[in-house]
Amino acid sequence: MTNFFHKIFTRYPTKTKRILEMMPALVSWTLILFPIWGSLIIPFVVAYFILFFDVYWLYKSFSLAISAFIASRKIRKGESENWLEKARKIKNFEKVTHVIIIPNYTENLQKLRETLRSISTQTFPTKRLFVVLGMEQRESHAEEKANILVNEFKNIFGGILATFHPDITGEVKGKSSNQAYAGKEAYQKLVETNIIDINYATVSSVDADSMFDRQYFSYLTFEFLNDPLPYNKFWQSANVNYNNFWRVPAPIRIISFFGSLWRTAVLVQGDRLISNSTYSLSFNLLKKIGFWDTDVIPEDYRIFFKAFYMLHGNVWTKPIFLRTSMDSPYSSNYLKSLKNKYHQEQRWSWGVSDDPLFIKWWFTVPNVPFFRKTVMLFYVLLDHFLWPVNWFIITVAANIITFINPVFSRTTLGYKLPSLAGLILTFCLVATLAMIFIDFQNRPKNITSSKIRKYLFPLEFVFLPIVGLFLSTLPALISHTRLMFGKKLEYKVTEKL
Repeated sequence: MTNFFHKIFTRYPTKTKRILEMMPALVSWTLILFPIWGSLIIPFVVAYFILFFDVYWLYKSFSLAISAFIASRKIRKGESENWLEKARKIKNFEKVTHVIIIPNYTENLQKLRETLRSISTQTFPTKRLFVVLGMEQRESHAEEKANILVNEFKNIFGGILATFHPDITGEVKGKSSNQAYAGKEAYQKLVETNIIDINYATVSSVDADSMFDRQYFSYLTFEFLNDPLPYNKFWQSANVNYNNFWRVPAPIRIISFFGSLWRTAVLVQGDRLISNSTYSLSFNLLKKIGFWDTDVIPEDYRIFFKAFYMLHGNVWTKPIFLRTSMDSPYSSNYLKSLKNKYHQEQRWSWGVSDDPLFIKWWFTVPNVPFFRKTVMLFYVLLDHFLWPVNWFIITVAANIITFINPVFSRTTLGYKLPSLAGLILTFCLVATLAMIFIDFQNRPKNITSSKIRKYLFPLEFVFLPIVGLFLSTLPALISHTRLMFGKKLEYKVTEKL
């Protein structure tokens, strides 16, 4: 069967790609508009669809809260362990090294310095940490900035080097092409010169604002050495937006709150855990799959599924039960901050552009376990396709149907639909309150903020419907629509002061 589909995709490469690129937006727009046109034709079907979707949202809310609670307990336990001591007891501990690639463009010098300081305080021996500053050649002061940082930290790490990624024809400007260049340079300068042993090395893709837990690389070392298949693994910690949690505008804080909880919760959700943002993998695996792709903006899901299909499904993402804290978008004024967050969400939602390739691989790559590849693809498509849809169905759909079809509103189901939908979604508030409590427990206590502000934080959720529309739903819907019409998205660096 895979041979048949391979022939189809090979014979009609452009047509199959365009059909698959159009699919996310067609699904999203169909579901968004379904309560409007369906209310006139099949109102009962629409009503049950809305109720079903609300129940699904209720399940999703409690699932998030429960998973976040379980993961948070595991993180607290992980933070209490002495991972360096545990790792030292395992054979070959002294051989392990970690390469840390930090791709950046126009990043604030102080921000990069803070990230390097975070790495320099690791419990793992810093002389076996090798930092690669992935600079962009087109940045005017890149060399000057790199030299400052290299001179500051050259005596702390086993090595710190800067690479300068040139603009190359056919590449997409962004994180993926930058760190692909940096990774290849690191291979030449560290592996081929025998400074490190590729069989005992990991590579971490690190955002420029990532603040690691002090035990991250000790924990990673323990997992690497203790794993029977270390060359088939990615490792992922909980990426949370706590660095500037109280300084950003309230709308951004609300979105960051849910994002942090979700990235915490997926640590305990098995194959739903896929590498995201800041993550690690074995250097052996990275070299085997040919490093990161250079024709893509979102690189984290892409590199995981690239490895997954190249190794016929024998790749997994394993949790690191620690937190890696990052910045939320923050600019010089309120409106610029909101604009930055909007562009960040649009870039993240552009991950839907990878879906056609994931679907193609699902059809054409042989000898991959059917059930596992299907479940993984299903969850990715579900998350991507429903991202622009959720808000419309749970917020306005129940009232639209009765407004458009007054006759249906006089039926028993039509009359009760808004109140039933409202009741189901009211129960979601219980899950939201649980999430607020979990987040309050998780947040570091040393984050600067007044007690009054902390306790008034739940009141900010009154803005959730507006925030959800403008800072999550619309960016995703625009990304889907741009992809449908074949308009590419230009990479924009998120400003984080």
